[in-house]
Amino acid sequence: MTPAARVQAAIEVLDAVIAAARGQGASADRVIADWFRTRRFAGSGDRRAVRDLAYAAIRACGPVPASGRAAMVHLAAHDPALAALFDGSRHGPAPLVADEPEAEGGIAPAWLEARLAASGIADDSARALLGRAPLDLRVNALKADRASIDLPLEGEPLAAPQGLRFPHGTPVEQWVAFKDGRIEVQDGGSQLACLAVGAHPGETVIDLCAGAGGKTLALAAAMAGKGRLIACDTDRARLSRLAPRAERAGATFIETRLLDPGREAEALADLAGTADAVLIDAPCSGTGTWRRNPEARWRLTEAELARVTAIQARLLDVAAGLVRPGGRLVFVTCSLLDAEGADQAAAFLARHPDWTAQEFALGAGSVRGAGIRLDPAQDSTDGFFIAGLVSP
Repeated sequence: MTPAARVQAAIEVLDAVIAAARGQGASADRVIADWFRTRRFAGSGDRRAVRDLAYAAIRACGPVPASGRAAMVHLAAHDPALAALFDGSRHGPAPLVADEPEAEGGIAPAWLEARLAASGIADDSARALLGRAPLDLRVNALKADRASIDLPLEGEPLAAPQGLRFPHGTPVEQWVAFKDGRIEVQDGGSQLACLAVGAHPGETVIDLCAGAGGKTLALAAAMAGKGRLIACDTDRARLSRLAPRAERAGATFIETRLLDPGREAEALADLAGTADAVLIDAPCSGTGTWRRNPEARWRLTEAELARVTAIQARLLDVAAGLVRPGGRLVFVTCSLLDAEGADQAAAFLARHPDWTAQEFALGAGSVRGAGIRLDPAQDSTDGFFIAGLVSP
């Protein structure tokens, strides 16, 4: 593909990504992969170049662009070399014209930027949400240790005790250590969230929103494979991915439970008042993960935010019923909005006045209300809110 043809291809990819975002369809990664699947003529260099152009435009546009061309025009407005490729050549984009429609820049749609600013995320902190994330690993303490593990590349130690950082795109899934379960891909902030649970061998620990089990596996390692660890979720497909991962990691003591949305307490009634710790990695807006999924900010609406915050409050109350006296509940969202963090923790403590907030020493993060907040600008992690709540 010529450079101009790559630009036109990126415009077509962006049209598909924008349509998917508006219709709550597939992620940008999936859209791009599907686009190339029907275009076998594109070589690996073409694919990489088109993908990089598309993601650069996604990151540069705050509100949802009117079209892929408008998004690319916005990018070209700040890059003369890119603008020159709008040359009308065969397979290339048509030349730019006067008053060409151009997408709007910014961090996010205006309402969402305002919510972030009100939550103390603006300027450099807001811009950092759209940077490119590195690749973080967690050394699986059930099989290895960070101090002695031998990997093809030397990683940068993280604040998390078993965490290592590598450049974006490092092919770790091809490493023997990944295939035999000695390492797992996990953001450093996510590792710290698991550290906050304080899981110990012999305890009963519930991961209430386990998904595919990334945090569950970290908890299993902290428990040294001893005790009772129950991974729960309402998504059968996601939860089913945990079993092969657990086998590879040597964490075969993990139990799984598929829950019905809205009826979680019924399915967990036998565990009421027995858990030493419950982790709620709650459904959320995902504002802390935009480095990895920048188009997610085009999907979020005020109605969706209200929906997930209501779910978070309900899950907190469900989890409270599972914790033994003196036990702990750790509430985590990958969000930087106070509505899903400090405000949510404060509301829980108001509903449960006998409970107390726990202080953390995680080696990163800053105090936000009754919890700790991690953000890309200050901590070089994904954005997280983490609150520890202790039962009377």
